[in-house]
Amino acid sequence: MCMLFAASPSRSPELFSIHPIGRCWRSLTKGAFRLSPPFALTASPSSHRSMLARLGATQLPRLSSASPPHRTMSCGPAGGPCKPQAAAANGSPVAAAAAAVPSGIGELLAAKQLGEDQAAVHDSVKEYYGEVLTTSDDLKTSACCTAGAPPPLIREALKKVPDEVKAKYYGCGSPFPMGIAGLRVLDLGSGSGRDCYVCAALVGEAGSVTGVDMTPVQLAVARKHADDYCTQTLGYARTNMRFVEGQIERLDEAGIADDSVNLIISNCVINLSPDKARVLREAWRVLAPGGEMYFSDVYCDRRLPQEVRTHPVLLGECLGGALYTQDFIRLCRQVGFLDPRTLRSAEIEVRDKELKELLGEARFFSITYRLFKLPDAMETLCEDYGQACKYLGTIPGHRHSYALDDHHTFQAGKWYEVCGNTAAMVGDSWLGKHFEVIGDRSTHYGLFACGPAPAAASPAAACGPGGACC
Repeated sequence: MCMLFAASPSRSPELFSIHPIGRCWRSLTKGAFRLSPPFALTASPSSHRSMLARLGATQLPRLSSASPPHRTMSCGPAGGPCKPQAAAANGSPVAAAAAAVPSGIGELLAAKQLGEDQAAVHDSVKEYYGEVLTTSDDLKTSACCTAGAPPPLIREALKKVPDEVKAKYYGCGSPFPMGIAGLRVLDLGSGSGRDCYVCAALVGEAGSVTGVDMTPVQLAVARKHADDYCTQTLGYARTNMRFVEGQIERLDEAGIADDSVNLIISNCVINLSPDKARVLREAWRVLAPGGEMYFSDVYCDRRLPQEVRTHPVLLGECLGGALYTQDFIRLCRQVGFLDPRTLRSAEIEVRDKELKELLGEARFFSITYRLFKLPDAMETLCEDYGQACKYLGTIPGHRHSYALDDHHTFQAGKWYEVCGNTAAMVGDSWLGKHFEVIGDRSTHYGLFACGPAPAAASPAAACGPGGACC
């Protein structure tokens, strides 16, 4: 049984915190061991040994008050490394169960999270958004409804968007970074085009906006008003916005070239994709160096069972395809986005009683993430290079301060010590003209002294030795 232990140096030398990954219980029908949800206890070493004895553990790593506050994986004899064993060789029910069920990240990389038939998933989504839903009033949950009011500049821009476009909006967030004048923007799953219309105003006549969607009914609405909106409402000499039919997993087939955009936005769409790994790989491909993927989507505090993931209504309502937050972070790092940052998070309400019964205790969140393409600068941990940054106060709507994420808010004109990742995000990305950064990476001082980030959707989202968030 694998267990996770952490010494707590802030307590008395006789007391330690112990955080098992899960506790095992034996199925009366199959004799297999399964994991129940994580739990945490704080007690003396003797009581820990008693507790572990009741759970069937045979080894307890030796902890002392001098132990470093780093987590250590321990399983196997004498705390040795975990090694896979064939179920047939040792008859282990744990090994047999593990061999039978693919890991969450394994399913994602194999594009099997939503089942084997990707075409069927696409058809289901197109039917739900093209035929079942006529307006946002038809939704059964708040997953496809934006939580909270958008910033003042966005509210003003939304007033100019045609009513028909807004009526068929099914997003869950507000993926609009400020200060994007002149940028090339790509919207994944643009739907009726509401977010593209807003971005067309934000990027100005020198910028451009491309929306990609696979639903003809939605594309027809988006295209219907595009020219008049750009030339008459915004007063541009020509339209700076276009809509392309295609799948977000296959941007190459939609004609989106390598390194061709500075900013990717998406609003409650990636959860609908049967191949989320390919979506992120394509996003990495089309982003220019220094570009960013700034998007809102639905996530869950656990991996969902197959009957939930394949339920047509739950899929259409953006819950069935919701990723477990930690699997999403693992997937980002597989692609190259090594330090995903959470900007904001809001819990989603499920109003339909029948759907609530199907979902059980699972909790869902609308989260806005920021993923930067900085291939030569990003690391999986927050490292200290003695760097500092200062926000110049030049981003529209953020004169006095700017929030990079949920735990970095920079007051204008004030210097802040930052880790190497944060220095790269504000200095080497499209944000660079709004910040001043001093210091380089010629001298390394070890790990940056991180402070815990507010948990977006689970306790594991807080900063710790396993990830970057400084």
